[in-house]
Amino acid sequence: MKKISILVFVLIISFTGFSQEDEDSQKSVIQEYTPSILLKKGQWDIKWFNNLYTETRDLFGPSGEEQDIPRNTFFTSTVDIFTGISDNNRINMGLLLEFRSNAIGGRDALDVFSFDGERGSARSGFTSFAPAIKFNPLKNVSNFTIQTAFHIPLIDNETEDGVFLDQGGFIFQNRFFYDYSFAGGDWQLFTELNTEYNFGDQDSFAYNSLRLIPGVFLSYFPSSKFTVLGLVQHIQLVSFGGNDDGFNDFSQDATILGGGAKYQLTDELNIEFLYSNFIRGNDTGLGQTFNIGLRALF
Repeated sequence: MKKISILVFVLIISFTGFSQEDEDSQKSVIQEYTPSILLKKGQWDIKWFNNLYTETRDLFGPSGEEQDIPRNTFFTSTVDIFTGISDNNRINMGLLLEFRSNAIGGRDALDVFSFDGERGSARSGFTSFAPAIKFNPLKNVSNFTIQTAFHIPLIDNETEDGVFLDQGGFIFQNRFFYDYSFAGGDWQLFTELNTEYNFGDQDSFAYNSLRLIPGVFLSYFPSSKFTVLGLVQHIQLVSFGGNDDGFNDFSQDATILGGGAKYQLTDELNIEFLYSNFIRGNDTGLGQTFNIGLRALF
């Protein structure tokens, strides 16, 4: 019995050693292809990401104090498609597609998946698309990239029968990505600054405003195929003045904490789960988000 135990122990150590050697010799997609890294020419990257935000409290009350409200839920589903087009791997071209479904006035959070369009409490539909380019501005810093997109609305009215669906104006968006891998490869730091200038529709709630969203994500890799992460983000909307009637001349902000995990299902496909909570803010909701995404890279 003692010999068998020793043999099992040796086999476990050997298997673990070979597994670690295999993992170290080849990085997975979730390790190597962060949002900071561009695709090689001919590669494709398709990401389907789903975000469900639900709230029962907000800070829109008198004097900005926190108040209870009937549940509002906003579901956003996006598909981002990119491909490498340059021989030096410094330029990617892409297309962003967005679908939304909102249910308000105390309806259940999962009612956003009913897509019933009930008058006064629900709306859904494709809301925008955006041609995009992603590039590396610094030849010697391959893990710093910029993604520029121009979002074109597909809706006629932001609000119908008291139900908001999406912004009705154009959005000029720039996202700045940078990541850093610590020695040993177990820890990785990813940072992002998202900037969105809103314009075009004077009746839009965000007309002539700039939204800034800095974020920091810290990931730990127990193995090359699995990572857990924590995140902190801040949202700041700054208005440069409303329309001629003084409408939508306001600002808002929020701070978000969260965490999640990613797993490499196959060599081409990975899945991610994220949760976040709006912990503070001004003129904003105080809800939480539940997210799931699938990414294929080939």
